[in-house]
Amino acid sequence: MGGLSEADIIACLSSGYPARSDVKLGVGDDGAVLTPPPGRDLVSVLDTINEGVHFPAGTPAAAIAHRALAVNLSDLAAMGAEPAWASLSLSLPAADAAWLEDFAGGFRQLADACGVALVGGDTVRGPLSVAVQLIGFVDPGRCLTRASAQAGDLVVISGTPGCAAAGLRLIDSTAAAAEPLRKAFLWPTPRLALGQALPGMASAAIDISDGLLTDLGRLLVASGVGATVDLERLPLAAAAVALLNQETALALACNGGDDYELCFTLPAAAAAELPALASRGGCQLTSIGRITAGSALDCRFKGEPAAAPESGRWSHFDGEQT
Repeated sequence: MGGLSEADIIACLSSGYPARSDVKLGVGDDGAVLTPPPGRDLVSVLDTINEGVHFPAGTPAAAIAHRALAVNLSDLAAMGAEPAWASLSLSLPAADAAWLEDFAGGFRQLADACGVALVGGDTVRGPLSVAVQLIGFVDPGRCLTRASAQAGDLVVISGTPGCAAAGLRLIDSTAAAAEPLRKAFLWPTPRLALGQALPGMASAAIDISDGLLTDLGRLLVASGVGATVDLERLPLAAAAVALLNQETALALACNGGDDYELCFTLPAAAAAELPALASRGGCQLTSIGRITAGSALDCRFKGEPAAAPESGRWSHFDGEQT
Protein backbone atom coordinates (compact mmCIF):
# COMPACT_ATOMS: atom_id res chain seq x y z
CA MET A 1 0.00 0.00 0.00
CA GLY A 2 2.11 2.86 -1.31
CA GLY A 3 5.33 1.58 0.27
CA LEU A 4 3.92 1.51 3.79
CA SER A 5 3.40 -1.84 5.49
CA GLU A 6 0.31 -2.60 7.53
CA ALA A 7 2.51 -2.40 10.64
CA ASP A 8 3.60 1.10 9.58
CA ILE A 9 -0.02 2.17 9.16
CA ILE A 10 -1.06 0.75 12.52
CA ALA A 11 1.89 2.40 14.25
CA CYS A 12 1.01 5.76 12.71
CA LEU A 13 -2.66 5.50 13.66
CA SER A 14 -2.17 4.23 17.21
CA SER A 15 0.76 6.24 18.54
CA GLY A 16 0.59 9.22 20.85
CA TYR A 17 -2.48 8.41 22.93
CA PRO A 18 -2.33 8.95 26.71
CA ALA A 19 -2.68 5.83 28.81
CA ARG A 20 -5.99 4.95 30.44
CA SER A 21 -5.98 2.73 33.51
CA ASP A 22 -9.06 0.86 32.24
CA VAL A 23 -7.20 -0.32 29.11
CA LYS A 24 -5.33 -3.46 30.19
CA LEU A 25 -4.28 -4.39 26.65
CA GLY A 26 -4.74 -2.13 23.65
CA VAL A 27 -3.52 -2.00 20.05
CA GLY A 28 -1.08 -4.71 18.98
CA ASP A 29 -2.77 -7.98 19.90
CA ASP A 30 -5.73 -9.94 18.53
CA GLY A 31 -8.08 -8.01 20.78
CA ALA A 32 -8.25 -5.35 23.44
CA VAL A 33 -8.66 -6.16 27.13
CA LEU A 34 -10.74 -3.50 28.88
CA THR A 35 -11.94 -3.08 32.44
CA PRO A 36 -15.39 -1.48 32.71
CA PRO A 37 -15.81 0.78 35.74
CA PRO A 38 -17.78 -0.90 38.52
CA GLY A 39 -21.45 -0.01 38.74
CA ARG A 40 -21.72 1.69 35.35
CA ASP A 41 -23.49 0.61 32.16
CA LEU A 42 -21.70 0.44 28.80
CA VAL A 43 -23.07 2.25 25.74
CA SER A 44 -21.76 1.09 22.35
CA VAL A 45 -22.18 2.97 19.05
CA LEU A 46 -20.86 2.39 15.52
CA ASP A 47 -20.87 4.61 12.43
CA THR A 48 -19.27 4.42 8.99
CA ILE A 49 -18.49 7.29 6.64
CA ASN A 50 -17.66 6.77 2.95
CA GLU A 51 -16.05 9.02 0.37
CA GLY A 52 -18.61 10.28 -2.13
CA VAL A 53 -21.51 9.58 0.23
CA HIS A 54 -20.70 11.29 3.54
CA PHE A 55 -17.88 13.57 2.40
CA PRO A 56 -16.66 14.70 -1.04
CA ALA A 57 -13.46 13.51 -2.67
CA GLY A 58 -10.59 15.79 -1.75
CA THR A 59 -11.78 16.40 1.82
CA PRO A 60 -8.72 16.96 4.06
CA ALA A 61 -7.62 13.79 5.80
CA ALA A 62 -7.70 15.40 9.26
CA ALA A 63 -11.30 16.50 8.71
CA ILE A 64 -12.32 12.99 7.60
CA ALA A 65 -10.83 11.54 10.79
CA HIS A 66 -12.46 14.21 12.95
CA ARG A 67 -15.88 13.57 11.39
CA ALA A 68 -15.55 9.79 11.74
CA LEU A 69 -15.03 10.11 15.47
CA ALA A 70 -17.39 13.08 15.97
CA VAL A 71 -20.43 11.29 14.55
CA ASN A 72 -19.98 8.55 17.15
CA LEU A 73 -19.34 11.02 19.96
CA SER A 74 -22.61 12.70 19.00
CA ASP A 75 -24.49 9.40 19.39
CA LEU A 76 -23.01 8.96 22.86
CA ALA A 77 -23.93 12.56 23.70
CA ALA A 78 -27.54 11.87 22.72
CA MET A 79 -27.58 9.06 25.28
CA GLY A 80 -25.94 11.07 28.05
CA ALA A 81 -22.83 8.88 28.01
CA GLU A 82 -19.16 9.57 28.71
CA PRO A 83 -16.86 8.34 25.88
CA ALA A 84 -13.97 6.01 26.67
CA TRP A 85 -12.73 3.48 24.07
CA ALA A 86 -12.62 3.60 20.27
CA SER A 87 -11.89 1.01 17.59
CA LEU A 88 -11.08 2.18 14.06
CA SER A 89 -11.52 0.37 10.75
CA LEU A 90 -9.87 2.18 7.84
CA SER A 91 -10.20 1.21 4.18
CA LEU A 92 -7.64 2.98 1.95
CA PRO A 93 -7.16 2.87 -1.84
CA ALA A 94 -3.45 3.54 -1.20
CA ALA A 95 -1.28 4.32 1.82
CA ASP A 96 0.14 7.80 1.38
CA ALA A 97 2.35 8.66 4.34
CA ALA A 98 1.51 12.38 4.44
CA TRP A 99 -2.24 11.70 4.15
CA LEU A 100 -2.03 9.07 6.89
CA GLU A 101 -0.15 11.40 9.24
CA ASP A 102 -2.82 14.08 8.77
CA PHE A 103 -5.60 11.54 9.32
CA ALA A 104 -3.99 10.17 12.47
CA GLY A 105 -3.46 13.68 13.79
CA GLY A 106 -7.08 14.68 13.22
CA PHE A 107 -8.38 11.56 14.96
CA ARG A 108 -5.96 11.85 17.86
CA GLN A 109 -6.69 15.55 18.45
CA LEU A 110 -10.41 15.00 18.94
CA ALA A 111 -9.88 11.75 20.87
CA ASP A 112 -7.49 13.48 23.28
CA ALA A 113 -9.91 16.36 23.79
CA CYS A 114 -12.67 13.91 24.73
CA GLY A 115 -10.60 11.44 26.80
CA VAL A 116 -10.92 8.62 24.25
CA ALA A 117 -8.34 5.83 23.91
CA LEU A 118 -7.88 4.02 20.59
CA VAL A 119 -7.85 0.36 21.60
CA GLY A 120 -8.01 -1.57 18.31
CA GLY A 121 -9.18 -1.75 14.73
CA ASP A 122 -8.35 -2.90 11.23
CA THR A 123 -6.81 -1.61 8.00
CA VAL A 124 -7.62 -2.85 4.48
CA ARG A 125 -7.11 -1.83 0.87
CA GLY A 126 -10.29 -0.57 -0.80
CA PRO A 127 -12.43 2.52 -1.40
CA LEU A 128 -11.88 5.26 1.17
CA SER A 129 -14.11 4.38 4.12
CA VAL A 130 -13.84 4.91 7.87
CA ALA A 131 -15.77 3.01 10.52
CA VAL A 132 -15.49 3.76 14.22
CA GLN A 133 -16.93 1.87 17.15
CA LEU A 134 -17.05 3.86 20.35
CA ILE A 135 -17.89 2.63 23.85
CA GLY A 136 -18.81 4.89 26.72
CA PHE A 137 -20.15 4.76 30.26
CA VAL A 138 -23.37 5.90 31.86
CA ASP A 139 -24.76 5.47 35.35
CA PRO A 140 -27.53 2.86 35.64
CA GLY A 141 -30.93 4.35 35.00
CA ARG A 142 -29.44 7.57 33.61
CA CYS A 143 -29.19 6.67 29.93
CA LEU A 144 -31.21 8.89 27.61
CA THR A 145 -33.24 7.21 24.89
CA ARG A 146 -35.69 8.22 22.18
CA ALA A 147 -38.60 6.49 23.83
CA SER A 148 -39.84 8.58 26.77
CA ALA A 149 -41.15 11.88 25.39
CA GLN A 150 -44.52 12.90 26.85
CA ALA A 151 -47.33 15.12 25.57
CA GLY A 152 -46.70 18.68 26.75
CA ASP A 153 -42.90 18.40 26.71
CA LEU A 154 -40.92 21.11 24.95
CA VAL A 155 -38.96 20.18 21.81
CA VAL A 156 -35.48 21.74 22.10
CA ILE A 157 -32.53 21.82 19.71
CA SER A 158 -28.90 22.78 20.23
CA GLY A 159 -26.91 25.02 17.94
CA THR A 160 -28.04 26.04 14.45
CA PRO A 161 -29.20 23.07 12.35
CA GLY A 162 -28.65 23.50 8.63
CA CYS A 163 -25.15 24.95 8.88
CA ALA A 164 -23.41 21.73 7.87
CA ALA A 165 -25.65 21.12 4.86
CA ALA A 166 -25.13 24.73 3.79
CA GLY A 167 -21.40 24.25 4.21
CA LEU A 168 -21.48 21.19 1.95
CA ARG A 169 -23.32 23.15 -0.73
CA LEU A 170 -20.74 25.92 -0.41
CA ILE A 171 -17.72 23.64 -0.02
CA ASP A 172 -15.99 25.19 -3.06
CA SER A 173 -17.14 28.74 -2.39
CA THR A 174 -14.49 31.43 -2.06
CA ALA A 175 -16.81 33.70 -0.07
CA ALA A 176 -15.38 34.50 3.37
CA ALA A 177 -18.88 34.28 4.84
CA ALA A 178 -19.05 30.60 3.82
CA GLU A 179 -16.08 29.59 5.99
CA PRO A 180 -18.05 29.02 9.24
CA LEU A 181 -20.54 26.91 7.27
CA ARG A 182 -17.81 24.81 5.68
CA LYS A 183 -16.25 24.38 9.13
CA ALA A 184 -19.59 23.17 10.50
CA PHE A 185 -19.62 20.43 7.86
CA LEU A 186 -15.94 19.44 7.99
CA TRP A 187 -15.34 19.80 11.74
CA PRO A 188 -18.63 19.12 13.60
CA THR A 189 -18.71 19.70 17.35
CA PRO A 190 -20.28 16.80 19.29
CA ARG A 191 -22.37 18.14 22.19
CA LEU A 192 -20.87 15.94 24.90
CA ALA A 193 -21.15 18.46 27.73
CA LEU A 194 -24.80 19.07 26.93
CA GLY A 195 -25.54 15.36 26.63
CA GLN A 196 -24.03 14.65 30.02
CA ALA A 197 -26.09 17.48 31.54
CA LEU A 198 -29.41 16.12 30.24
CA PRO A 199 -29.98 12.88 32.24
CA GLY A 200 -32.51 13.55 34.96
CA MET A 201 -33.85 16.56 33.04
CA ALA A 202 -34.64 15.59 29.45
CA SER A 203 -37.32 12.99 28.82
CA ALA A 204 -35.91 11.82 25.47
CA ALA A 205 -33.10 12.74 23.08
CA ILE A 206 -31.65 12.03 19.64
CA ASP A 207 -28.77 13.47 17.65
CA ILE A 208 -29.47 15.30 14.39
CA SER A 209 -27.56 13.36 11.76
CA ASP A 210 -30.08 12.86 8.93
CA GLY A 211 -32.02 16.13 9.32
CA LEU A 212 -34.03 17.69 12.13
CA LEU A 213 -37.49 16.62 10.95
CA THR A 214 -36.33 13.10 10.05
CA ASP A 215 -34.61 12.53 13.38
CA LEU A 216 -37.36 14.18 15.42
CA GLY A 217 -39.77 11.87 13.59
CA ARG A 218 -37.76 8.87 14.78
CA LEU A 219 -37.98 10.10 18.37
CA LEU A 220 -41.74 10.52 18.01
CA VAL A 221 -42.18 7.00 16.67
CA ALA A 222 -40.08 5.55 19.49
CA SER A 223 -42.08 7.49 22.10
CA GLY A 224 -45.50 6.93 20.50
CA VAL A 225 -46.29 10.67 20.40
CA GLY A 226 -46.61 13.55 17.95
CA ALA A 227 -45.23 17.08 17.87
CA THR A 228 -45.90 20.57 16.67
CA VAL A 229 -42.88 22.49 15.34
CA ASP A 230 -42.97 26.28 14.97
CA LEU A 231 -40.84 26.89 11.89
CA GLU A 232 -40.32 30.58 12.65
CA ARG A 233 -38.49 29.58 15.85
CA LEU A 234 -35.76 27.66 14.00
CA PRO A 235 -32.46 29.54 14.29
CA LEU A 236 -31.03 30.13 10.81
CA ALA A 237 -27.39 30.92 10.09
CA ALA A 238 -27.16 34.45 8.72
CA ALA A 239 -24.47 33.33 6.27
CA ALA A 240 -26.73 30.58 4.90
CA VAL A 241 -29.57 33.06 4.40
CA ALA A 242 -27.24 35.57 2.71
CA LEU A 243 -25.47 33.09 0.44
CA LEU A 244 -28.33 30.68 -0.35
CA ASN A 245 -31.58 32.59 0.48
CA GLN A 246 -34.13 32.31 3.29
CA GLU A 247 -36.17 29.47 1.80
CA THR A 248 -33.14 27.26 1.20
CA ALA A 249 -31.69 28.01 4.64
CA LEU A 250 -34.99 26.99 6.27
CA ALA A 251 -35.20 23.80 4.20
CA LEU A 252 -31.64 22.86 5.18
CA ALA A 253 -32.37 23.59 8.85
CA CYS A 254 -35.28 21.16 8.64
CA ASN A 255 -33.74 18.46 6.46
CA GLY A 256 -30.06 19.04 5.80
CA GLY A 257 -28.42 16.62 8.22
CA ASP A 258 -24.76 16.25 9.23
CA ASP A 259 -25.17 18.82 12.01
CA TYR A 260 -24.65 16.42 14.94
CA GLU A 261 -26.60 18.73 17.18
CA LEU A 262 -28.96 17.32 19.81
CA CYS A 263 -32.74 17.38 19.72
CA PHE A 264 -34.34 16.61 23.07
CA THR A 265 -37.62 16.90 24.90
CA LEU A 266 -37.95 18.66 28.23
CA PRO A 267 -40.90 18.67 30.62
CA ALA A 268 -42.60 22.06 30.44
CA ALA A 269 -42.06 22.54 34.18
CA ALA A 270 -38.31 22.58 33.50
CA ALA A 271 -38.45 25.34 30.87
CA ALA A 272 -36.82 27.81 33.25
CA GLU A 273 -33.74 25.54 33.33
CA LEU A 274 -32.93 26.10 29.64
CA PRO A 275 -30.47 28.98 30.23
CA ALA A 276 -28.58 26.92 32.82
CA LEU A 277 -28.54 23.91 30.49
CA ALA A 278 -27.21 26.09 27.66
CA SER A 279 -24.46 27.33 29.96
CA ARG A 280 -23.50 23.83 31.08
CA GLY A 281 -23.60 22.55 27.52
CA GLY A 282 -21.66 25.49 26.11
CA CYS A 283 -24.10 26.00 23.25
CA GLN A 284 -27.25 27.79 22.16
CA LEU A 285 -30.54 26.03 22.98
CA THR A 286 -33.84 26.85 21.26
CA SER A 287 -37.32 25.61 22.10
CA ILE A 288 -39.00 25.01 18.72
CA GLY A 289 -42.29 23.32 19.63
CA ARG A 290 -44.11 20.85 21.84
CA ILE A 291 -44.84 17.15 22.03
CA THR A 292 -48.49 16.30 21.38
CA ALA A 293 -50.76 13.30 21.83
CA GLY A 294 -51.24 11.17 18.74
CA SER A 295 -48.54 10.51 16.15
CA ALA A 296 -48.47 13.45 13.72
CA LEU A 297 -45.52 15.81 13.19
CA ASP A 298 -47.19 19.11 12.35
CA CYS A 299 -45.36 22.23 11.23
CA ARG A 300 -46.69 25.73 11.80
CA PHE A 301 -45.55 29.19 10.85
CA LYS A 302 -46.65 31.93 13.23
CA GLY A 303 -49.51 29.79 14.46
CA GLU A 304 -50.83 28.76 11.05
CA PRO A 305 -50.46 25.27 9.56
CA ALA A 306 -47.49 25.11 7.18
CA ALA A 307 -46.11 22.50 4.84
CA ALA A 308 -42.85 20.98 6.00
CA PRO A 309 -39.99 21.88 3.62
CA GLU A 310 -39.10 18.91 1.43
CA SER A 311 -35.94 20.07 -0.34
CA GLY A 312 -32.67 18.77 1.04
CA ARG A 313 -34.23 15.66 2.58
CA TRP A 314 -31.70 12.81 2.79
CA SER A 315 -32.15 9.07 2.39
CA HIS A 316 -29.21 6.68 2.74
CA PHE A 317 -30.52 4.33 0.07
CA ASP A 318 -32.09 6.67 -2.48
CA GLY A 319 -28.58 7.70 -3.38
CA GLU A 320 -29.43 11.40 -3.65
CA GLN A 321 -30.87 14.37 -1.86
CA THR A 322 -34.11 15.97 -2.98
